[in-house]
Amino acid sequence: MRALPLLLIVAGVVYDISTPPAFTAAPLFTAAPLIAAPFYSLLSTTLIGAGSCAAVLALHFKTSTTTDVEAVTELITVATVAVLAVLINRVQRRSDKRLASARSIAEAAQRAVLPQPDPRIGGLDVAARYEAAEADAFIGGDLYAVQDTPHGVRVIVGDVRGKGMGAVAAVAVVIGAFREAAEQEATLEAVAQRLERALAREGTRRDGLDAFEGFTTAVLAEISHGDGLVRLINRGHPGPLLLRGDGRLCVLSATEPALPLGMGDLGAWPDRADETEFPPGAMLLLYTDGLSEARDSRGEFYDAATRLGGRIFPGPNGPDALLATLTEEVRRHTGGGTTDDMALLAVRRPLATGAGTEGGTEGGADAEIDVTGRD
Repeated sequence: MRALPLLLIVAGVVYDISTPPAFTAAPLFTAAPLIAAPFYSLLSTTLIGAGSCAAVLALHFKTSTTTDVEAVTELITVATVAVLAVLINRVQRRSDKRLASARSIAEAAQRAVLPQPDPRIGGLDVAARYEAAEADAFIGGDLYAVQDTPHGVRVIVGDVRGKGMGAVAAVAVVIGAFREAAEQEATLEAVAQRLERALAREGTRRDGLDAFEGFTTAVLAEISHGDGLVRLINRGHPGPLLLRGDGRLCVLSATEPALPLGMGDLGAWPDRADETEFPPGAMLLLYTDGLSEARDSRGEFYDAATRLGGRIFPGPNGPDALLATLTEEVRRHTGGGTTDDMALLAVRRPLATGAGTEGGTEGGADAEIDVTGRD
């Protein structure tokens, strides 16, 4: 497209020279500055317009028809379009600047709501990724947060119902409530109840459908500092995956399924955390349904448990490598056309000093895969 204006001028000259005088290349000369307007700078657009006018003058001068009515009309037409192209260029550049400013502000606001976690939190290796389905968006209705507390490293990954700015506002509420509760509450169950109350308060301030049907699916995790356990509360969310250092994998499904956060009006029951061993070298993968519901052209879902079974991602960069692999595989699986946001969070417990290496090869034959539930 950037080369097209010059090509049109050249094509116009060739056409005019190689055809009888009754034929005119004026459409090609008028198209050149118009196409240059959105792609070229102001100076380049002006030069393209001037070049089109010069080509018209030169061609008519060559045939001694400069003073003919048709020649004058053609020159005025090309010159008028060239002036309009310059004006379009100016308007386009101003719009681009305003859009760039708006995007910069939106990105800063979104990153403030959903900041990238540090790569090392509470002695654990951490990596997070957010893939927004909407073009030019950075976050949407999915969320994650990691916080080191006196009670252990506490984690949340969730998915707010809805899209757009309403979902982003709900994300801000959930993350804000989580960060406060994670620090203050002694148990993970109490953190979940704080989030429930926060969403209930938010629901009363909303109008329309969100006031009645707002909810958030979420997984809360608490990784202890010393006893090698991870405690999980699942509120209607896809079960996390536990990847051991030797390639074994299991799906950490909830023993007692529960409704999502924000649906307390439909029933009340005490949250009960499930405990699972989280040994050194293992990784915990939490994700939203943008991963589990990613479909290919035949409608088949991406099965992370099957794809990752037997594969290892050792070392401090293991979480980053895992998320990069998942992102690329989902992109290939869907053909690049994801329809839902995808939030990914991986947490790895490092090997103890002197405990050896996490060697092995990806996809080992002896790897054990348990996709039936608890480890």
